[in-house]
Amino acid sequence: MAEPKNDEFLDDIDQALAEEMESELEEVTDEQAEIDSLRAERDALQDKFMRALADAENARKRGDKARRDAEQYGGTRLARDVLPVYDNMKRALEAATDEQKEIAKALIEGIELTMRELLSVFQKHGITLVSPQVGDKFDPQLHEAMFEAPVPGTKAGEIIQVSAEGFMLHERILRPAQVGVSSNTQ
Repeated sequence: MAEPKNDEFLDDIDQALAEEMESELEEVTDEQAEIDSLRAERDALQDKFMRALADAENARKRGDKARRDAEQYGGTRLARDVLPVYDNMKRALEAATDEQKEIAKALIEGIELTMRELLSVFQKHGITLVSPQVGDKFDPQLHEAMFEAPVPGTKAGEIIQVSAEGFMLHERILRPAQVGVSSNTQ
């Protein structure tokens, strides 16, 4: 009769071990779930961090570009306002006859010196002259067609007259050169 008690005792031990293993397995499963949850949270935070880092780098680059553009092109309005001064001085020099140039030699020299100084200041600040010549090909990026006319001996799209020179501020057009263009279809 001692054997059935022994069997019961062994069954109780087996059941207790099974319950303890099941409990530990649940704990391991819970711990694994918590580890998986923490990994997912870590990955999400790492992704947010990397995105924030990329956003900060992009903002820095945009800020640098805006600063460079402001340095290069900040004076655009002033430059545009000064261009008519150049145009008027050039017209004044072109309008003077040889006789007038001889009579007012000092005045003409003063205007010429002022023009050279103005061009020097333009160059110092990145303003360059766009000076097309008659016979050049019309470029809509640099020239503004003021009129078209069929002129014998020219090809369509050829510059036939320059009304006003243009100007560039670094790589941007400040004012296109104003030109007349041939409309010949030959």
